[in-house]
Amino acid sequence: MLLTITTTLDQATDLGFLLHKHPDRVHRFEQSSGTAHVFYPDADERRCTAALLLDVDPVKLVRTRGKGTPDFSLGQYVNDRPYAASSLLASAMANVFRTAMRGRCAARPELAQTPIPLEIVLPALPCRGGPGQAERFFGPLGWEVSAVPVPLDPEHGAWGDSRYVTLTLTGEVRLTDALNQLYVLLPVLDDAKHYWVASDEVDKLIRAGEGWLAAHPDRAAITRRYLANRRVLVRAALGRLADADGAPEDALDPVEIDEEPTDELAAGSPEGSTQESPEESPEETAVPLSERRARSVLAALREENARRVIDLGCGSGKLLARLLRDEFFSEISGTDVSHRALGHARRRVRFDERREGSRVRDVFQGALTYADERFRGYEAAVLMEVVEHVDPPRLGAVERVVFGHAAPRVVVVTTPNAEHNVRYEGLAPGAMRHPDHRFEWTRAEFRAWADRVAAAHGYRVRHVPVGDDDPEVGAPTQMGVFAR
Repeated sequence: MLLTITTTLDQATDLGFLLHKHPDRVHRFEQSSGTAHVFYPDADERRCTAALLLDVDPVKLVRTRGKGTPDFSLGQYVNDRPYAASSLLASAMANVFRTAMRGRCAARPELAQTPIPLEIVLPALPCRGGPGQAERFFGPLGWEVSAVPVPLDPEHGAWGDSRYVTLTLTGEVRLTDALNQLYVLLPVLDDAKHYWVASDEVDKLIRAGEGWLAAHPDRAAITRRYLANRRVLVRAALGRLADADGAPEDALDPVEIDEEPTDELAAGSPEGSTQESPEESPEETAVPLSERRARSVLAALREENARRVIDLGCGSGKLLARLLRDEFFSEISGTDVSHRALGHARRRVRFDERREGSRVRDVFQGALTYADERFRGYEAAVLMEVVEHVDPPRLGAVERVVFGHAAPRVVVVTTPNAEHNVRYEGLAPGAMRHPDHRFEWTRAEFRAWADRVAAAHGYRVRHVPVGDDDPEVGAPTQMGVFAR
């Protein structure tokens, strides 16, 4: 099986940084189905091509097949699997290009989040439904699609075409998006998988489809094929996609999202220092920024005398636990789009409830771009490090839902201050603090947004710096406290 990825961007060999594979080497990776090789048949500053070649071992396939797999005798050895792209190739991609699929690249972080010119070629791809099916699934994602049928036999044209196509995708797309789209759509076009489809396949689909699948016009057909038409799994996946609003599903990484730069980057920031400031003690400056942010949010809620609070975008429930441990707050709820994060939040809240008493009204799955009656009836709503994860075109929907539909008496919003990023040593110019951030506002941009939203919905807003307020670039976090 062969997959090639070509780019013609300036300094085209930076593709090696994005894929985490050096262009001057041949890389070899053992797989359960054979051996994957990554090499660069073409690599200069104007054009660079990376090739993934999966050398499938039929004997390995037989030895690793599940107990329920039918025994096809000779069919185990005489088949198209060594030559035609399928779920075997998708699995190899997930193993070999795992970091690239997460969108991470320490050497070129800004490039990892930038659409680049790409040409992707799969010489032999099983395509159930013909070439039009490839256009149907890849076209809405911004690709120019060429799917040329492979004849059954070039010497006998009357025999017609095979079920395979030579697929070429051309477009300007983020590499991480391209890889995740291939990971999902290769087995979808083949309409088959080489392994048993279990419940964890729903999580794989939602993670790899983050940012594109929910808005795809054929998401239902893609979901059914990817999950082998298993009705229970399909219903679960479609339900989660219906609520998806672009918030992070932790990409392909099971580790919880950390909103702050790494310790190495923070070492150059005032937040990573214990130097005393005129306003704060040495003990206070040593407190992590995440803790100082939570303290600031709680202080703002107390100042506004808001006791019934909903955490919109609660993640794994850290703020919920803080609210629950503070007897000032009488009713607490949380919501997030991520099922995985909500699992952590519910476990954390249940543990604290046993110690602190039940003041939790609900912890539920929801998307901030859709009006939801469960968001209403609270004195305050908190969006702590949430808005920067929303695609800018969808931010207006969040504004209408939170400030217009839910309309609590108080809304507290925190978000990074982009100007402060220069204080993080090692963070590339223009780069953001986390790969899932869709934007990061300067102080003037945040103030303009907050003032506009407040005026449109009948709120007043005050701005509060969180963390050391650097005289040149401001505090690392900015907070807006809206009150009706």
